[in-house]
Amino acid sequence: MMKFQNQFNSVETLEQKRRELMVEPRSNGYRPRHGLSPGNGHRESYTASAPPSAPASNSGSDVGGLDFTREDVEALLNERMRTKSKYNYKERCEQMMDYIRRLRLCIRWFQEVEGGYILEQDNLRELVEAAEKQCFDIEVMMQNKEEELNAIIMELRKNYTMLQDRCAKEESDKLGVLDELSREKEARLAAEKLQDSVSDDLAKAKQEQQSSNQKIASLNEMYNRLQEYNSSLQQYNSKLQTELATANETLKRVESEKSSIVEKLNILKGQHHSLEDQLTSTKASQEEAVKQKEALINEVGCLRTELQQSQDERARQLSQVQALTDEVAKYKDFTGSSVSELDNLTLKSNELQVTCLTQNEQVQTLQKQLAIAQKKLQMSDLSATETRQQFAEQNSVICDLRNRLADAESKIVEGEQLRKKLHNTILELKGNIRVFCRVRPLLPEEGSNADTKIIAFPTSTEALGRGVDLLQNGQKHSFTFDKVFVPDTAQEDVFVEISQLVQSALDGYKVCIFAYGQTGSGKTFTMMGKPGNPEKKGLIPRSLEQIFATRQSLQAQGWKYDLQVSMLEIYNETIRDLLSTTKPSFTENSPGKQYTIKHDANGNTHVSDLTIVDVRSSKEVAYLLDKAAQSRSVGKTLMNEQSSRSHFVFTLRISGVNESTEQQVQGVLNLIDLAGSERLSKSGSTGDRLKETQAINKSLSSLSDVIFALAKREDHVPFRNSKLTYLLQPCLGGDSKTLMFVNISPEVSSLGESLCSLRFASRVNACEIGVPRRQTNVRSSESRLSYG
Repeated sequence: MMKFQNQFNSVETLEQKRRELMVEPRSNGYRPRHGLSPGNGHRESYTASAPPSAPASNSGSDVGGLDFTREDVEALLNERMRTKSKYNYKERCEQMMDYIRRLRLCIRWFQEVEGGYILEQDNLRELVEAAEKQCFDIEVMMQNKEEELNAIIMELRKNYTMLQDRCAKEESDKLGVLDELSREKEARLAAEKLQDSVSDDLAKAKQEQQSSNQKIASLNEMYNRLQEYNSSLQQYNSKLQTELATANETLKRVESEKSSIVEKLNILKGQHHSLEDQLTSTKASQEEAVKQKEALINEVGCLRTELQQSQDERARQLSQVQALTDEVAKYKDFTGSSVSELDNLTLKSNELQVTCLTQNEQVQTLQKQLAIAQKKLQMSDLSATETRQQFAEQNSVICDLRNRLADAESKIVEGEQLRKKLHNTILELKGNIRVFCRVRPLLPEEGSNADTKIIAFPTSTEALGRGVDLLQNGQKHSFTFDKVFVPDTAQEDVFVEISQLVQSALDGYKVCIFAYGQTGSGKTFTMMGKPGNPEKKGLIPRSLEQIFATRQSLQAQGWKYDLQVSMLEIYNETIRDLLSTTKPSFTENSPGKQYTIKHDANGNTHVSDLTIVDVRSSKEVAYLLDKAAQSRSVGKTLMNEQSSRSHFVFTLRISGVNESTEQQVQGVLNLIDLAGSERLSKSGSTGDRLKETQAINKSLSSLSDVIFALAKREDHVPFRNSKLTYLLQPCLGGDSKTLMFVNISPEVSSLGESLCSLRFASRVNACEIGVPRRQTNVRSSESRLSYG
């Protein structure tokens, strides 16, 4: 009985495990019947019917419909035989047979249930294996899905980065739009202030304040319209290009008109010279005629005097004849004088009459001569009047032609200004680095033989003032830049071309101008000029004079500016402070004070422990420039007597505040004189000069690598390869207005270096560094120096 109880307990345990495993129905729709399912009254029933997969029972219908409960099994096991008589064996046998029969039924039911459970256990094992295989397949599929999801996540991250860059670009475009809107708003306010009274200005200012609040509220909508604005910018760019083409055509037409007007002017000048010669000869003949007239007038006066005298003499003689005749008659009458005396008197009278007739003829002849002289004088007066009229007409024609020529020249100047403005606008929209080329004149010791000229300047309309040709072994290399200066260009004319760029620093932009070229090509002369000669001052002193003059003129509009100056040089990849009060000592073992370069998030560059000086006049800056020039590293080579051996960086930080509008601007002007590239075979550098040459060429090579990376739009730009490129990083890769002067030498021996410089300048001109952005936000007091 204990063995049967243990079997019953094991069956119950198997039933519990099966109940735990069989949570869900099988896929074939069969749901196994629980052997120990709870019933009413907390009873547990046992059904003799096995699962469909179990073998069929041999007992027939006696077992097929019999159910056992726990109480029945326990009662069966605990059942005691009760008979009325202890000796009634027949009754006891019947009871035992009935008990054995029931036990057999129960055992058979247990066997069938156990077989069903074993079969079901096998099925469950197969299901577990299938589930494990399915889980393995799911894990493999999940790993594949995970890899696919990782790839998708990487692609989404790249898209997210691209979207961030696009958002940053759109944000910068948005800031540009806001700046444009603010400028338009200021212009409109100025026009309205000029047109309306103070009360109207106040009312419109309130309306504009309300509209500005509405604009601030609609900035989110404007962000969604940035794409449309980008397309409008592209259309505006194409429109600018068409306007530029139209301006070029207008410029060509004006130049052709100018050439025709110049030819006409030359013809008229020739006619003018011939008329002046005629006028001179006419004036000479007029003077001779005047002299003849005066002589004739004098002669006529003399003749008139003589005629008067003759008439007086004739009258006197006639009176004498009459007196004599009277006396003769009287004598004849009274005394009868002798005939001989009468004949004498008659002869005298006849002679006197002949003399009077002769004098009358002379008087008539003189009168005729006087009339002829008066006619000649009138004719000369008429010819002089006509000559004066012709001269006045020619003068009026010449004045008209001069006015037309002045109008044509003004149109040409306006067209050139419009072309420059459109060109600068296109460059600012593209974000290109502007490049100016300057050719220095030949030195006296270099000679000026025309047969050895290697540089030519094209005269076509498209390339006039913008093109330069380099001749090498009969082959012509043509280059086009934003502006090309011929050797005889004055320093003032060079500065006029960059004056508007310098003005941008006062308007709140970052401006960088640097000179590049081989040693001895005129970089330092372009940037610093010739000391002691005001006419040959360089770009740095002229820029400072303009900034201080503009600062003085803007005070009337309520602007106040604070200016700060710093100067440094990069010598052998080491930064030196040129305004330091303590004179440093540089040796190989002790390189001196170390300076570090750092860039902040706003694109500003900080140099640690660098001396910064507040300046209030151009004289103070001139003194600081002289001090820096004395501290700068200069050496002598075979190519240059005063060769710069370091990169010189002049920085002017501008902070402006308008008290009336409460507007604040911050601009930076960087003027950089790079050391010249040189070849050791030509410079003959040794010792310290050799180390300097190697450091200079290395830094300029790093600059070339940066330009090539920017031109190719590479993801990584090697700004950190040298101190120079890391210092110029905001200028070359930020939102700065950047201009490069490429200086070349016309000497034949420098042909290779000049060609390399021009090719490098062409690559620089093709680089796009971003649209310049005006700095109107308030900076902290710690941000005192910036190079970008």
